[in-house]
Amino acid sequence: MKTGLFAFALLLSLSASAQTRVSGYAPGQNEEGVTYFLPQTTLSITVVAEKTVFTPGDFCRYAEKYLRLTGVSAQAYEQWKIKEVKVVPVGTPDKDQAYTIELKDKTVASLVELTPDGILKAINTHNTLAEGSGEEPASETPQAPVNPRDYMTEEILMAGSTAKMAELTAKEIYNIRESKNSLTRGQADYMPTDGESLKIMLANLNRQEAALLQLFEGTTVTETKKFNLTLLPTGNIDKEVLFRFSKRLGVVGANNLAGEPVYVSLENRNTVPMASPEEKAKKKLEGVVYNVPGKAHVTVFQGKEKYYEGELPFAQFGNREILSKKLFDKKTTTQVMFDPTTGGVLKITADEN
Repeated sequence: MKTGLFAFALLLSLSASAQTRVSGYAPGQNEEGVTYFLPQTTLSITVVAEKTVFTPGDFCRYAEKYLRLTGVSAQAYEQWKIKEVKVVPVGTPDKDQAYTIELKDKTVASLVELTPDGILKAINTHNTLAEGSGEEPASETPQAPVNPRDYMTEEILMAGSTAKMAELTAKEIYNIRESKNSLTRGQADYMPTDGESLKIMLANLNRQEAALLQLFEGTTVTETKKFNLTLLPTGNIDKEVLFRFSKRLGVVGANNLAGEPVYVSLENRNTVPMASPEEKAKKKLEGVVYNVPGKAHVTVFQGKEKYYEGELPFAQFGNREILSKKLFDKKTTTQVMFDPTTGGVLKITADEN
């Protein structure tokens, strides 16, 4: 099965007793028609985590002595934190819910649109209501930090000890600050001729100062990464471990005891009355089979902190219904758009021929 509109009208002969029949799909059948799947709703879960890496500066021990900087750490560390958890329902084919639309003579159900994996999207129209929103943005890649040695003078680089290098670097930072003050006060020996040139000079001096300060304060680099998980609920879930999270390692597997558990709970809201097995057996699925989805409350949490909470539609918590074959006979042109996430009807219009 391919994405797009399958035009079968040219293959059909015209006769008086036309109708569209839907039957259960059996492997190996070679029937004239379109076989489709109803979806089951899977949760696509994206954990957005931020990694922070701190590297102490080469002159961190002299930060207070030469620059009066207090609280400067000499210990490197790497730390993770969860920024956000996104939960999105997506449709995946339910291989136990496959049906064939048999296209008989003079039927008007000549256009059937499927997703790439065979889920029914539309009949006699193009489904514009279920268009995707595009790919997820990629994880942010940190920019390479500035190399402070690029801004060291020859005197600093030729110093015979770390203590002397720290002293000379601190003096260079003070010189840069004096130059900035002179420029902003209009007292510099070589003042720029216009405001734009002044901005460029000040930006260069700020960049030099920030680079040299890294030698005392250290550098902090943050990087955002995304971890993707999937969950296919078949019923209520009561505080199940979804994944584990470590401040040192980030997101790890549910069975990795190096991290603390992050849980998921799901409660079927029973918004759609469920048919009994006997009722399902008696129901004749003569027509285009679709879903009436139910809803469930989903929570992703750790302790008292809730990373996600919301109510989402689910195909598997609803019922199957049919669109009568009379809607697709020679007297009526019916256009239907289906939700490929839940199998529900999004829009239906019918015109008399």
